[in-house]
Order: sequence, then structure tokens, then C-alpha cells
Amino acid sequence: MTPAYDDANVFAKILRGEIPAHVVWEDDHTLAFMDVMPAVDGHTLVIPKAKARNIFDVRPADLARVISVVQMVAVAARTAFIADGATIQQFNETAGGQEVFHLHFHILPRQSADRVRPLPRPFADPKILAAHAEAIRAALATR
Repeated sequence: MTPAYDDANVFAKILRGEIPAHVVWEDDHTLAFMDVMPAVDGHTLVIPKAKARNIFDVRPADLARVISVVQMVAVAARTAFIADGATIQQFNETAGGQEVFHLHFHILPRQSADRVRPLPRPFADPKILAAHAEAIRAALATR
């Protein structure tokens, strides 16, 4: 059984505006923003606005909306970072590698020869994150 959703998680705080984020996309159901400890340049997170701990308890309609935005942002990130491909990651519960217990997808635009930054990763410079967010927003605007 999946534990209850915790409103104190960092993504819930971002949704409430208690923690700032470099937003690349927002609609009535989803939010996409830059990961503050990026594995690669352009590392973006997409979350539902609905309370969902992970894949085990998300409503199918909310999941459909999120995955649609994941695809849209992945295409934009690929364009913005002139990437050869992308890695999409999603983790569930501690045993599955989940660290923040609000459903989220990682989008990592990838180059053939790049390397993912190892854990633990440092916080990125906010100016760099802002520039990366702007590049993805610009690519989204041309879709």
C-alpha cells in the first residue's frame, strides 16, 4: 500500500509558491521547471498539480496530462539544447529510487558523448537555470 501524500514535500511547496522555481511551462494541471541540481544542462522536471505521491496513486487522467507535457517539454528541450536524444526518468517509492514524494518526471536532454553529473550534485547557479528555462520556453513558443 502506498503511504499517504505529504503536503510538506518540496514540490507541493513549489506549487504553493513557497519555494521559487524556474518555470518553463504551466497550465491548469501541470508544472514544468528546472531541476536545481541538474544531472545535465537543461534537466527539467514535470509534475502534476494534483496531489499524487507517485505512479501508484495518481489518477489516470492526471497521468495522461502529465505525460503529454513531458513529451512537449522533451521536444522543446531537445531543440533548445541541440540534443541528440533525451533520458526520461520517473521513480516510485524509496525502493525505486524516489526521493521527493510527489509524482514527477525528469527530462534530461542528452548529447551522444555527455556524462550525467554524479550524485550528490551541487545546486546550479540560478542565473544559469534562468537561461536554460528561457531557452526551453523559447523552443516551446515555436511549437
